[in-house]
Amino acid sequence: MAQFTLPQNSKIDKSAGKTFKAPAGAKKVKAFKIYRYDPETGANPRVDTYEIDMAACGPMVLDALIKIKNEVDATLTFRRSCREGICGSCAMNIDGTNTLACIKPCDEIKGDAKVYPLPHMPVVKDLVPDLTHFYAQLASIEPWLKTDTPAPTRERLQSEEDRAKLDGLYECILCACCSTSCPSYWWNSDRYLGPAILLQAYRWLVDSRDEATGERLDALEDPFKLYRCHTIMNCSKTCPKGLNPAKAIAETKKMLVERVV
Repeated sequence: MAQFTLPQNSKIDKSAGKTFKAPAGAKKVKAFKIYRYDPETGANPRVDTYEIDMAACGPMVLDALIKIKNEVDATLTFRRSCREGICGSCAMNIDGTNTLACIKPCDEIKGDAKVYPLPHMPVVKDLVPDLTHFYAQLASIEPWLKTDTPAPTRERLQSEEDRAKLDGLYECILCACCSTSCPSYWWNSDRYLGPAILLQAYRWLVDSRDEATGERLDALEDPFKLYRCHTIMNCSKTCPKGLNPAKAIAETKKMLVERVV
């Protein structure tokens, strides 16, 4: 798995980092080295160190971040919401791997915990990446049911077999962990859709209720949108939901080949 790379063309100022010591009497101290960047200051990024008493903290990295913000440094900025691995808000790079802070146990991290924003994304502040382009790419694949036949009075029925085809696809929470771990996406994110969006695209391609398969395949048949995938497999290794975007991309390519033949 590729390690974290700075999301901007600015070097970390190693001399500017601050250290916040654990309180006296702390029983189980763990240090969190956290990336800090505030564009309003004009200063280069830095890494601050926070020593936390894990005996008085929840077990997950997000618990530690919340404790730091509430009790140590209120300026620390990050996203979070559900705290149950459902919303994808707290996606970040922890200990060199993209994952969700809310489901990453601190005990799994040997030594100091290094926490950075998702790699190769513009940083809004601290651990908050700018996902504007990512969401624009999602909108480009039109991720909703498209039909020509009149709507039924109640619902569009689907067999159990057809419904099973969506397993491993609908669970994607769009946290962007996979896309930001993909070197092809780092290099070509302006045109390559990346594993998260392509998995979403495949989810609609195989939905038996959708009637725009040809239209969707036409939109993906592009040298960059789909074919910049080089099966590096970082996406499938890092997905915190255990999904396989690489397989979805391969199946989409297969659908295009079979359509041509």
